[in-house]
Amino acid sequence: MALHVREYLELTKPRVVALLVFCAVIGMFLAVPGIPPWRALVFGTLGIWMASGSAAAFNHLIDERIDKLMVRTARRPLATGKLTPRQVLLFAVALGIVSMLVLWLLVNPLTALLIFGGLIGYALVYTAYLKRATPQNIVIGGLAGAIPPVLGWTAVTDALHPFALQLCLIIFVWTPPHFWALAIFRRDDYARAKIPMLPVTHGVVYTRWHVLFYTILLVLVTMFPALTGMSGMIYLGGAVVLGAGFLYYAVRLLHPPDELFAMKVFKYSIVYLMALFAFLLADHWLVSPLLQPGFVLQSVG
Repeated sequence: MALHVREYLELTKPRVVALLVFCAVIGMFLAVPGIPPWRALVFGTLGIWMASGSAAAFNHLIDERIDKLMVRTARRPLATGKLTPRQVLLFAVALGIVSMLVLWLLVNPLTALLIFGGLIGYALVYTAYLKRATPQNIVIGGLAGAIPPVLGWTAVTDALHPFALQLCLIIFVWTPPHFWALAIFRRDDYARAKIPMLPVTHGVVYTRWHVLFYTILLVLVTMFPALTGMSGMIYLGGAVVLGAGFLYYAVRLLHPPDELFAMKVFKYSIVYLMALFAFLLADHWLVSPLLQPGFVLQSVG
């Protein structure tokens, strides 16, 4: 069997996974006052990356039929026939098993179990069922994509913490306006593939208003870290400025200047999330190290 390194790498959706791993690594750094233990940082990042890549490969496999019908995905390795379903299945399973072993043996079982649940949630619950069953698919299934900072936190502490759940909530609420902006631009693709995305089932105007509503909710949710003492003024200032920018894009999307504006909203949402987490990290290091009562540092040594 010929090796198709580039195609196998594409199965892991490198750009999407890079954002997920970035959020997980930020979660690791936020979990402790200083630098996370090297073992959790190195093997935790590796395990989370491999598990996320496995979930992405399963997504390619399950979506083979619809990928062939959509312009955005028609050039994927499985859709073009560069890889066979058997090759993709073996790759996804192998990557998933190795990721679980790395996390279970070299990090901690809690992180391995959480990421296994996330993999099942994304690959089976969202991709195989919700994506085709309801226009609220991205809302209900968004939890799987929101879990990376929790994984990063547990990789370091071997325990769940309310602060980690706040980070999860931020990504969970961020996901609908982020993805619906893309769905507006690609609505003809989804209609052709018979995928009930919100712009297809309820129209573009309805979806634009939902983007605005969720963006307002997102701005409110991003205040939680400052209100609960997780972060300080550096983060708060960044969150307010970034939130104002997202609100501008969401309001402008109600009466966009052109069809491409939805993609501008989508691209800003990615920059927004990365910058928001970067502000969290900057605040954590410069202003408010986590010295809260009861802060859990199990298994750090």
